[in-house]
Amino acid sequence: MVLLSLNTRARGIGRRSQIACLTLAFTAMIWSLSSPAFAAEPTKIEPIGPESWATFRNGSLQQGVAKTKLPDKLEVLWMEPSGEKDANIKSTAAIVGGKVYAASLSGDLFCRDLRTGKLLWTYQSEIPEKPGAFIPGFKAAVAVSAEAVYIGDEDGTFHAVDRATGKGKWKFKANAEITSSASFFEDKVLFASHDASLYCLNAQDGSKAWSYATQGQVYGTPPVADGFTFVAGCDEHLRVIDVRTGQQTTDMPLGIQLISSPAIMQNLLYVGTYGNEILAIDWKNAQKVWAYDGGKARYDSSAAVTDKYVIAGSQDRKLHCIDRLTGKQVWTFGTKGHVDSSPVIVDQRVYVGSSDGNVYGINLQTGKEEWRHNDGRPITASPAVGEGCLVIGSESSTGKLYCFGAK
Repeated sequence: MVLLSLNTRARGIGRRSQIACLTLAFTAMIWSLSSPAFAAEPTKIEPIGPESWATFRNGSLQQGVAKTKLPDKLEVLWMEPSGEKDANIKSTAAIVGGKVYAASLSGDLFCRDLRTGKLLWTYQSEIPEKPGAFIPGFKAAVAVSAEAVYIGDEDGTFHAVDRATGKGKWKFKANAEITSSASFFEDKVLFASHDASLYCLNAQDGSKAWSYATQGQVYGTPPVADGFTFVAGCDEHLRVIDVRTGQQTTDMPLGIQLISSPAIMQNLLYVGTYGNEILAIDWKNAQKVWAYDGGKARYDSSAAVTDKYVIAGSQDRKLHCIDRLTGKQVWTFGTKGHVDSSPVIVDQRVYVGSSDGNVYGINLQTGKEEWRHNDGRPITASPAVGEGCLVIGSESSTGKLYCFGAK
């Protein structure tokens, strides 16, 4: 089995996931014991709102393109801390219905008013038995449906929370840490875990519809296209899974580990690798179309994709823009830190964070800087852009959450 060791700071016994990743066996514990089959006419659970940002890469294809516009000059509408200490934000927020849903490493999931930053509710991953006790944190991006907020924590619990009240609806226990965000398909919720499995749950009650075991940890979020989902992780394979049945239809060896999330445009899948490459794969024919090797380090950043371009950050401190059809470099933009944040395309700009402490706005065509904001602490979270605002968190000790827009 191929395993990948995370380079993260220790957080006490909460790193049980590092042990759990040594086995492919897992046990599932859910609060609901029913396991209904797929309904003949399932209810779709996606939220209503054409300018929302409800999931990690804003849609099942995970293209990282916003459906709203931003002003040329972004201003800070508000900045709020997410906690008193150990509240770093690595998770990407969601923006739906005039509200921001965000999470931190302190184990808090919270909802704020988009325009004012007012705190509306807070949910904790675990209620501590005594003051100072460990609480599992959140690295996974927040995902929001019409009624619920979904997120996995670093101890392997996947949470469904009532969107209006912040009260827990149900929990599902995987066997290791969850950095994957949720994806939606009809009335199902999908996510992956470091226990090497891909899970499909019934959104209503958290019962398991199916699970699929790979041979290595899975970090990224599974996209969904044409009734299929895709899982690529540390076992160096790309697998295509029928969402309705959980059966594998394609197994394509890649020969390299991946932790970023794939993006899909028509029959092509784009993903960055641990081997310093970005790959374009024809997933319907299981063929590699091109491999871009212009980067000098691995890609933790998930690519944004348009008709013309594929854009992703690298640990070589650069943002790379590639011709989508040819795989040739169009431009690079240099920062002074790793670019693990996943870029978002908004009209003719690309927005991305860097571990140099800046959020950048870059011209899509030229790769020239047009805007920046400095926080002073690393920014590995990705921007969420919806309803005329950009929201992003930083790794400051108090977990600063910023909302940018037009005053």
